[in-house]
Amino acid sequence: MTEANTRRRARGGGGAARRAERTAVRIETAKYIERNIPNFEILNEEALEIIENNAETVLEEIGVNFVDNPAALERWRDAGADIDGERVRIPRGLARELIKTAPSEFTQHARNPEKSVVIGGRNMVLAPVYGPPFVRDAQGGRRYATMDDFNKFVKLAYMSKWLHHSGGTVCEPTDIPVNKRHLDMLKAHMTLSDKPFMGSVTDPSRAQDSVEMCEILFGKEFVQQNTVMTSLTNINSPMTFDDVMMGSLEVYARNNQACIISPFIVGGAMAPVSVAGTLTQVLAEVLAGVAYSQIVRPGAPAIFGAFVTSIDMNSGAPTFGTPEAAHITYGAGQLARRLNLPYRSAGSFCGSKLPDAQAAYETANSLNMGLLAGVNFMLHACGWLEGGLVADFEKFVMDADQLGVLHSLAKGVAYDENAQAMDAIREVGPGGHYLGCAHTQANFKQSFWKSDLLDYKPYETWQEEGARDTRALASARVERLLANYQQPHMEPDTAAALEAYIAEKKASMPDAFS
Repeated sequence: MTEANTRRRARGGGGAARRAERTAVRIETAKYIERNIPNFEILNEEALEIIENNAETVLEEIGVNFVDNPAALERWRDAGADIDGERVRIPRGLARELIKTAPSEFTQHARNPEKSVVIGGRNMVLAPVYGPPFVRDAQGGRRYATMDDFNKFVKLAYMSKWLHHSGGTVCEPTDIPVNKRHLDMLKAHMTLSDKPFMGSVTDPSRAQDSVEMCEILFGKEFVQQNTVMTSLTNINSPMTFDDVMMGSLEVYARNNQACIISPFIVGGAMAPVSVAGTLTQVLAEVLAGVAYSQIVRPGAPAIFGAFVTSIDMNSGAPTFGTPEAAHITYGAGQLARRLNLPYRSAGSFCGSKLPDAQAAYETANSLNMGLLAGVNFMLHACGWLEGGLVADFEKFVMDADQLGVLHSLAKGVAYDENAQAMDAIREVGPGGHYLGCAHTQANFKQSFWKSDLLDYKPYETWQEEGARDTRALASARVERLLANYQQPHMEPDTAAALEAYIAEKKASMPDAFS
């Protein structure tokens, strides 16, 4: 074989390798965001002190209700609160003192250690939509969610580079009995993905099932010593803590698992119409909820949550992406940091019925707001539609693509020698261009964020390819991701143990659909 033939063979092999690399299925997850930009702080010191003082007044004079939970009332009495029926009045400063044992940041472990996340500090973890009873796609329209839909969303989250977390109830699978669906949902998160996930909160017994399934997956001792689940504990605003959510919180806190203590705020309905008034109520509710978690188990991880929307006073419908919601989200972030707690808020919020311009505007406002507000855990980061009633497949991948923008924004501006680009400016000089200069050639692959979805082709090419709008492009991406999905490995003994646990649990009770 001649040297020339050898060179040609080498070039051909290299080309084939490069082509194979371009077409190979990549399942890549970006590391959770580590912010290198400042948080936007909207409240001055006077405003913060007024809100904090007013929240303490709410807890001391008005109090909060712990409904149908005598054990919680006794715990509060022992901690020093005043109990009147189901009303708990918390002396000024007591809740703030109790929450000091909650960690400022913690690691949520994934079964793939490379995908574990650190929640708190300067970090931001992105998780998908949570809770919709309906799903929508371009082919099937709006319909009740099924377990098949749920599995598809878990696969899409696993395949999405910019999502760090598998989430929880990404949609409500209505074809599975209410009292058993949590088992199937947890199994999906555990087996179809290797990212971190959330536990069930719809009943304390289901929270306990979640803990026991994690003990199979991670080992009982590991679960007791480490956090492997995050859970969403919504407060029935205004100022009511029900026995179901608090019962689930008790299970998770007792087992060292994380709880997002999150008021459910619809301004004008569940909180005052003013920003300062809403922030006062949010802070009072979070103080009471996090303090209670620390009464159950000092040191249990807890997250300051704030789900915020306002109300359209004409229709009564919630509104999203509004300036008022932004002000509350920014302000709540400041309050969370002053308490030294991780912060959950924001998401891909919109009130639109379709993934259209309204959805895009409102979602962009909400996502950017979350980044600037210093959010540490963003639930609903992709897929949210119709005020949270719908998980939309096309919007899921549209939002997931845009989460890459948050990663790039959070990096901030580099100003090292390479970033200063003085060699490039000298090389090009007046009247030249930078396309072929050495600095561009060395840096262009990493310099610009690149969408995996949006179309930047010339008009003629776009037209030849079917003149597809963003929703059509997203439909194609959903199909492509699901077709390329590859299930992560799980040890057969672990998979069998999970199956056996679920089968035994399901056999122990009749189906219930309400």
